[in-house]
Amino acid sequence: MNDLTPPISPDISPTLLRSFLAVAKTKSFTEAARKLGLRQSTVSQHVQKLEQSVGGRLFLRDTHAVTLTADGDAMCDLAQTVLEANDRMARYFFGSARREKLRLGISEDFAMSQLAEVLTTFRVAHPMVDLELTVGLSSALYQSYDAGEVDVIFAKRRSGDSRGEVAWREQLAWIARPGFRVDPDAPVPLVAYAPPSITRSMAVSALEEARRPWRMACSSGSLNGLRAATMAGLGVAAHSARLIPEGLVRLDDASNLPELGEVEFVAIGPGRHHTTANALIAALVSTTQLPSAQPAKAQ
Repeated sequence: MNDLTPPISPDISPTLLRSFLAVAKTKSFTEAARKLGLRQSTVSQHVQKLEQSVGGRLFLRDTHAVTLTADGDAMCDLAQTVLEANDRMARYFFGSARREKLRLGISEDFAMSQLAEVLTTFRVAHPMVDLELTVGLSSALYQSYDAGEVDVIFAKRRSGDSRGEVAWREQLAWIARPGFRVDPDAPVPLVAYAPPSITRSMAVSALEEARRPWRMACSSGSLNGLRAATMAGLGVAAHSARLIPEGLVRLDDASNLPELGEVEFVAIGPGRHHTTANALIAALVSTTQLPSAQPAKAQ
């Protein structure tokens, strides 16, 4: 063992063990990610978390090869035993007659980006759970959650609401089609979601506080509509910098638009007693906390 100090009696997730075994068998993080249907960065993070949990390196890595350490060799047998026991337990207690359904509400911009990876990770760890997906705007998801229509939501945190586990926070960005120019002598043409919308309210507030004239060039009830209008050059939109739709870019400072406020993406569930919902929240948060690429800027 090296100087990585493990916590006392660490709880090791089967998801981490599955990623470890995939790398051990393929001798490649890239191939392991392909077999698991995950990003390579997700598999790397799983292995790093497992190494932190046990307090030792499991792989030796260089630019050409991935090899097991002595601890890694030992972990192979142990991980296989744990996963086989886990699978037997799942079959015994959660057979086909005891499948569970979980209702998940997802912000539309997130659903178009990282949702598939989250669901792949969750499915591998919880094969007996069936998911019912609702995709919509954050404000509508809060209403569905408060009405008991969904069990878990992942959305932008609305003003004044302290519930949920924060996945990440960031400044909203102004986005447009490549080459779009904001006329400094004309009202800002705004493309936004139909109300109630968190990003719409933040965009309007930022423009009005900066005493910047604006007009609603297009209002849409969906991300596809917002993207189409913005791609057509109807105007600019406020959006998560991390989840910029394909074909659109972040406007740079030359556009002289006011800074937008900070937004938080949160996962909200029914509480500690709901183990499966908490596992889904953990999958949402752990995946979204991976480093994301910096968005391109308009020319």
